[in-house]
Amino acid sequence: MSLIGDGLEKAVQKAFTRPAPKNAGPQMRYLVKRLGGTKTVAQMLRISQRTVERYVKDQIKKPRPDLAARLEREVKKRWQPQIRAKAKAKAASTGGIVIDTRARMGYTAPIGSTDQDRIRHLTVALPPQYAARLFDAQEQGATEQRLQELAAEALKDVYFQDGGRRAGSLEEVRFTDIEHLEFDL
Repeated sequence: MSLIGDGLEKAVQKAFTRPAPKNAGPQMRYLVKRLGGTKTVAQMLRISQRTVERYVKDQIKKPRPDLAARLEREVKKRWQPQIRAKAKAKAASTGGIVIDTRARMGYTAPIGSTDQDRIRHLTVALPPQYAARLFDAQEQGATEQRLQELAAEALKDVYFQDGGRRAGSLEEVRFTDIEHLEFDL
């Protein structure tokens, strides 16, 4: 996935009411139950159907590191879908989302202003409409570049222009070289 996409996922996962399974057996059983069979799970994880069956029966307990990472990612992606949906809906309708980032930011503005890119550390509460746009783009499979553009647009409006109260002639905000990025609902 991507830096911004992963950040959005982690923010949603903070809303979980129960922890996801940690061991391979319970993780595999959860995926088999959720996806409806060992064959689908095997194809998704790129392993044999027999291997999936062995994990389900606890005949194998410790997966390879690469398989363990894929397994954990797939379980967390599907864990508590209703809680995940409620958290996204709340952020997109009333709550908004907080972005905490340390990145290189600059902007395009009229001649005579200082528009040089520089590293900034910002913690900004974004209104619900920007949270909705970010989550919608993520669900539709937007690229990292598109998610970055949406985040830059949100920062332009909320941080640089303060909702239209200042810097009205600002044309574009550049949001690059991200060192740290975290979202919170």
